[in-house]
Amino acid sequence: MSASRKIMLLTGASRGIGHATVKRFQAEGWRILTVSRQPFSEECRWPEARESHLQADLSDPVAVGELIALVKQRLPDGQLHALVNNAGISPKAPGGGRMGVLDTDYAAWTGVFNVNLFSTAMLARGLFEQLRAGQGTIVNVTSIVGSRVHPFAGAAYACSKAALNALTRELAHEFGEHGIRVNAIAPGEIDTAILSPGTAEIVERQIPLRRLGEAGEVAETILFLCSAGSSYINGAEIHINGGQHV
Repeated sequence: MSASRKIMLLTGASRGIGHATVKRFQAEGWRILTVSRQPFSEECRWPEARESHLQADLSDPVAVGELIALVKQRLPDGQLHALVNNAGISPKAPGGGRMGVLDTDYAAWTGVFNVNLFSTAMLARGLFEQLRAGQGTIVNVTSIVGSRVHPFAGAAYACSKAALNALTRELAHEFGEHGIRVNAIAPGEIDTAILSPGTAEIVERQIPLRRLGEAGEVAETILFLCSAGSSYINGAEIHINGGQHV
């Protein structure tokens, strides 16, 4: 791995926003280390994809620790320039229905928070020295459901995303003096393979722009937050939802 290229670690890289982000950063010459709980997929056809993929189950604290150690080994000069926490899980009821508090047991709550929140904190903690050496940036992917009840996203997922926004503020406060900026993006209805039936009604009734967002539009915002153009943005949560939050 060339030491002259900026390096990003991206979790949740197996589809949708993750795929679009990899392609956008690669177009800018970045090297990307991708993480997902799935093994390498042949659908990931970007250059260097196979050798840059790391398989890890972020719901397992032991696996997160092993991932941190492996990432450190992959950094040629001990520098990490961006950490994008895109991984997230949202359990569904049988038939794909929304899971409220009455439907969600302790194990489900723990699994969601391990992936969506706790692993994010541990990656930031474990890779702090590498981020400081690279004067890096952290981008956390929250969601519109962190600030409003959503017809499809369940209670555990919504609470984890609200907490991730709070963690973003805490990290921005703590890491800022070390030259590490931390921000979040909060996507709304993005056109990916995981859209739920009924999304068209949300588009028509709740989104002023009257369309779905594109994964590429989310990737552009992530790139901006990892670039010099956003050098004085820290602790922000940027809404990417066509005005749905208003």
